[in-house]
Amino acid sequence: MSDLLSVSQLLTDPYAVKILVATVRAPKCAQDISDQYGIPIAACYRRIRDLEKFGMIVCVERKLSRQGKRVAYYVSMVKTAHVYYEEGKLKVKFEMKDGSYQSRNDGWHNIELDKREDVPSSDDEEDKGDPGPGI
Repeated sequence: MSDLLSVSQLLTDPYAVKILVATVRAPKCAQDISDQYGIPIAACYRRIRDLEKFGMIVCVERKLSRQGKRVAYYVSMVKTAHVYYEEGKLKVKFEMKDGSYQSRNDGWHNIELDKREDVPSSDDEEDKGDPGPGI
């Protein structure tokens, strides 16, 4: 996979997770997913595009709607996904329904995290926003 950090971030995105759940057993179109899970349709299409880009879902068929438009139906390709942090490294493993892994060897892949020291912590930043309730 070209960018495992981006893919692992999709697993923490509520909309992307809902799309994966919606498509795990049967193909669904974006409108059905949007209606069933309360995902705004534009966000649904964006997440579908991202999930499809990384091979986590695939379009399995296109049907004609009552209005004569072609509607794509998607199914999840992810069987299991594991993301964990150990000794300063984020580790990711995706097992696909076809039995393949989305990374090398045993399926586990380490993601190097940004080690910049110039990023201020929240304690170092001045509070320039809303003073909060009651002030």
